[in-house]
Amino acid sequence: MGQEITSTHFTAEDFRRFGAALRQETDLARQMFAEHGFAPRARRAGFELEAWLLDHNHFPKPCNQSFLAALADPLVVPELSRFNIELNGSPQTLEGPALRRLETELSATWQRCQDQARQEEATVLAIGTLPTLREQDLNLGSMTPSPRYLALNEQVLAARGGRPLRLHIHAAEEDTPGLDTLHEDVMLEAATTSFQLHLQAPLAQMGRHHNASVILSAPLLALAANSPFLFGHALWHETRIPLFEQAVDCGEASLCGGEAGDRADVATLERRRVSFGSGYVGADPTELFADNLRRHPVLLPMCSDAPPERFAHLRLHNGTLWRWNRLLIGFEPDGRPHLRLEQRVMPAGPSIPDMLANAAFFYGCVDRLARQDLPPESQLPFAAARENFYRAARHGLGARLQWLDGREHPVTELLERLLPLARQGLEALDIHRDDIERHLGLLCARLRTRRNGAAWQLAHHRRHQDLFRLTADYLAQQRSGRPVHEWPL
Repeated sequence: MGQEITSTHFTAEDFRRFGAALRQETDLARQMFAEHGFAPRARRAGFELEAWLLDHNHFPKPCNQSFLAALADPLVVPELSRFNIELNGSPQTLEGPALRRLETELSATWQRCQDQARQEEATVLAIGTLPTLREQDLNLGSMTPSPRYLALNEQVLAARGGRPLRLHIHAAEEDTPGLDTLHEDVMLEAATTSFQLHLQAPLAQMGRHHNASVILSAPLLALAANSPFLFGHALWHETRIPLFEQAVDCGEASLCGGEAGDRADVATLERRRVSFGSGYVGADPTELFADNLRRHPVLLPMCSDAPPERFAHLRLHNGTLWRWNRLLIGFEPDGRPHLRLEQRVMPAGPSIPDMLANAAFFYGCVDRLARQDLPPESQLPFAAARENFYRAARHGLGARLQWLDGREHPVTELLERLLPLARQGLEALDIHRDDIERHLGLLCARLRTRRNGAAWQLAHHRRHQDLFRLTADYLAQQRSGRPVHEWPL
């Protein structure tokens, strides 16, 4: 949804014209891939980090318009709500000091945001879902003023026949109350903030990298989980997953209650605009764009006069479909289009060192899996990868996952086996050894202590039973710069 639009009202002719252009651009993408028309690239890495603006009482503060105007930083942009912002990283060639450069840039941008937030009598926080968030905070009055967001809300509700969105999430623990509520707009999406990784790989390997990223989604999510609370309820270790899947439900869900995850039927999950997807890809990853065209009606038919080679309609349609592993079309400085992978499963936080360690794990593992002689997607059925994903979202580091040997393993045991794979991948990419040791050493300590962001939050709440104290202590520890396994309770 990075493209701005200029209208919020559409006619049947708009949908017809947009659909025709979308089909043309989808065919062109497949043709260009077959003819090696996309820019060939060495491996490159980048990120997006979504964050919260809070007031001194630890409630969301809807001040991103004045904040962004004063900050005037092209790397920091608005998000759906006035209390969210997005920090972007400059793409880095994935070799040598790449991870250090990503971390240095993120730290500098974060510090500028902290400094500006103080001028707004606010603070910035990176966390998947905010423990002090109230449902009444999520209303159209807190929407960032943008035709794109207004149109998104109108079209989602129109697709639903005006019916409110239903959020229905069973708690992971059987004796814990779940959440069942109705909401009148798409602002539920603003309760989910993430740390998204981007990856460009050699064109011929993009399909393999996509499939490897899909397989890694579950262990990566368990490793990084940081979203256990929503509206005062302890739900999943990564509640952000079912929340986002239901926040922009255009009526696709046929399941009674519309529940996300492993209790929903497969057809329901595949029809959602936020989904794990419908299968692995073959050698041509642009088949994902054709799948988008087949499965999902156009939501925002803003027609463009740009030539088909700019893929304006395909990119806008793709931007209204939030697969947890998404293929994107971007452009090189010389204007040539490229393909890149967006890995979306991780939440924001808990600390910058934690997030960069997660990134190191992903980049190293995805490289090794994508280059194995025996493709891992031939060893793990897609249905198992999807079930793994929802198990990891529910139970975090307590999940059990099926792996390439066909057996189930505790995810902590699996992660301990994957860390050497990540090391091999980073070494093959010629990442600086000191950075490899630092990031993977942090993950070893996280696994040894069994403490990611979700585990820390849940343990803190069990001890103190106070979500405001939890948020205050989390903020203080995040500011310390220490990784979460070192945070006291």
